[in-house]
Amino acid sequence: MSKSSLPPRSSSRGSRKADEPKSGSTKKTKKRGRIMRRIMIVILLALVAVAGYLYWLYKDTLGSITTDAEPGIEVPAEESVKVKPVTFMLLGFDTREATGSLNTDVMMIASFNPTSKSATVVSIPRDSQINVDGYKIRKANGYYAAFLSSAKKEGLAQKEAEKKAKQGMRKMFGEFLGIPIDYTATINFKGFADVVDALGGVEVDVDIDMRYVDKADGTNINLSKGVQVLDGKKALDFVRYRKSNNGKNMSSDFERNQRQSLVLGEIADKMKSFSGVTRIGGVIKAVGNNMRMDVPSNEVENMMTTYFGIGRSDIEFIPLEGEWRSPYVHLNDAKLAEAKAALEAKLAE
Repeated sequence: MSKSSLPPRSSSRGSRKADEPKSGSTKKTKKRGRIMRRIMIVILLALVAVAGYLYWLYKDTLGSITTDAEPGIEVPAEESVKVKPVTFMLLGFDTREATGSLNTDVMMIASFNPTSKSATVVSIPRDSQINVDGYKIRKANGYYAAFLSSAKKEGLAQKEAEKKAKQGMRKMFGEFLGIPIDYTATINFKGFADVVDALGGVEVDVDIDMRYVDKADGTNINLSKGVQVLDGKKALDFVRYRKSNNGKNMSSDFERNQRQSLVLGEIADKMKSFSGVTRIGGVIKAVGNNMRMDVPSNEVENMMTTYFGIGRSDIEFIPLEGEWRSPYVHLNDAKLAEAKAALEAKLAE
């Protein structure tokens, strides 16, 4: 290379000085860097604090919701919900003092499969006639109260009687549907509303105008037809609505079950969204105050980790249908067979 091809020394020095920032600019850059690092540290500490709070809240809540589980039960690894399909019976109670009812107005059977990370949920109309060998024919929502009454007559205390009633529900409905039901989860109506409120409401398409008032139990339903975001109280009104005071816009148990499935799907989708994740503390509190399960606490943790992120597209909802012939809903045999097959298939995936 010839000397003429090399740049002049003075030009080189001048170029370096031109590229160097002024000392004042350097101080400002360093100051901004320190401020940014401090902000990042504060954010990190805040996230750690929130995570710690949620962990504490979760552990505290876990102790509350699993009080129905047998103490000291350890599920073998090969039998855990992490690797083996599981079926729950979900019961919703109206525990308002004004009603004094022990009827299970929401009844669902949910089978989960860890391989596909999906579920099948079958909803049972509360007035369904249930005919199982060895059991008295009743409406579906009357069995829990009957099992509970029988357990109390045997001299069992309230908590033990409730456990036995839930065992009876699992056994009988397991025979009715032809599948084993492993666990029971119960939630009262307030818990449903609190969860919806904790998530900031759910968006649904209200199918008809709904107006019903019952001063005896405090019911006051007033919803207009159309797409809207419902808070907890209105979401509960939406899924419970059956009739109006003027005899118009009546609704069947089948339509109620469809609405329940719709709102549960919305809740599932909202839980997996960013906004749902940021509200998880409120959801945990709502569940802890109003839900009880007979699942060992370590299995509840396994359920949460195994099915975290499950959404509406991963859940098949099957509402049973039938014909109303007073005083029962007589279930459609074909729809019942479809539901049984779907539950069996989910467990076999």
